[in-house]
Amino acid sequence: QVQLVESGGGLVQAGGALRLSCAFSGRTFSSYAMGWFRQAPGKEREFVAAINWSGGRSYYTDSVKGRFTISRDNAKNTVYLQMNSLQPEDTAVYYCASRRELGTVSMNRDDYGYWGQGTQVTVSS
Repeated sequence: QVQLVESGGGLVQAGGALRLSCAFSGRTFSSYAMGWFRQAPGKEREFVAAINWSGGRSYYTDSVKGRFTISRDNAKNTVYLQMNSLQPEDTAVYYCASRRELGTVSMNRDDYGYWGQGTQVTVSS
């Protein structure tokens, strides 16, 4: 069975940076597109970023373009989210997700079959 475990969340001041990591196990990591989603209290879980199977293509929601960077290291079975210039509005639980048996980028949460437990990111002003 596929398992995903996020890490790297924490408390940071506005303008600061964090790097989230997601460790993947159970299947062939390099075959799957990966994504990051986030959920703030009282809000729906929303798409943040995605990366295809090889790492050659990525996609971001408009609110994080120019600030966040998604990457992957298939040799380490790990996907990353580098978050720069963080703002209080970025405060949320961040979730890592993988597609099932597809390697192309998607921003649709229904296209992702496996999810991690989430890691809390809190940005103070």
